[in-house]
Amino acid sequence: MRFVVLVKQVPDTTEVEVDEETGTIIREGVPSALNAFDEFALNVAVDLKEELEEEVEIIALTMGPPQADEALNKCLAIGADKAVLLTDKVFAGADTWATAVTLGRALKNIGEVDMVFAGQEASDGNTAQVGPEVAAHQGIPQVTYVAEIEEFDPDEGNIICKKETDEGHVMMKTDIPVLLACMPKPSFEPKIPNVKEIMKAKKKPTEEWGYEDLGGDEEDYGLDGSESVVMETYSPPPKGEGIKVDDKPEVAVDRLVEFLDEEGIL
Repeated sequence: MRFVVLVKQVPDTTEVEVDEETGTIIREGVPSALNAFDEFALNVAVDLKEELEEEVEIIALTMGPPQADEALNKCLAIGADKAVLLTDKVFAGADTWATAVTLGRALKNIGEVDMVFAGQEASDGNTAQVGPEVAAHQGIPQVTYVAEIEEFDPDEGNIICKKETDEGHVMMKTDIPVLLACMPKPSFEPKIPNVKEIMKAKKKPTEEWGYEDLGGDEEDYGLDGSESVVMETYSPPPKGEGIKVDDKPEVAVDRLVEFLDEEGIL
């Protein structure tokens, strides 16, 4: 069987800069890390592989600048068997749809895939759109907010997942191939690779593909292939100093009511 885990390298800082012309995040030279949601998805895939008796290949797939290979190296140390980096200047500035198209074409290049795992969202965008869009591009079912896999029957070709909801959770059963967008549980503890696993990861294969490897025209990718446009970007206004009331509760309440009245809130 073959599992593909979609991962992303995200800025490891809150002080990100945005290109004023394109409205996209400047990633070159910025400290980065493997997106935590994707790391959870990878752990889910690795755990499932360990439970199955048949042979499973796990491929970590990402799109980004050359430095994104750092995130892939971590994936290989955690348990992925192979990595594919989609890197090309043509891919730059892609919105969620253009990203999904690029990842979708890479999946076609990989060949038959039984399961696609992805994080519920990326910490630098929080759109939660790429996973579902990849599923739509591939024409396969999807389950979002997956906390864990309850049952997997490769012979019958179906899977039962625990899906988190606002009210609690539900059990979702679907056929494979399927895309699972995974949401970390509060109890999740990421696997920390040991020295042996890190050294072993350096011997695992990593391939780099550009747009010519995926096919199509340059206009299909990056900014040209994007369906959405960033009109404006700005930083939120800094918070004021605020007002601190140290009086007794009954006095503090009166002062709070008085302040809200003066501000026209009441």
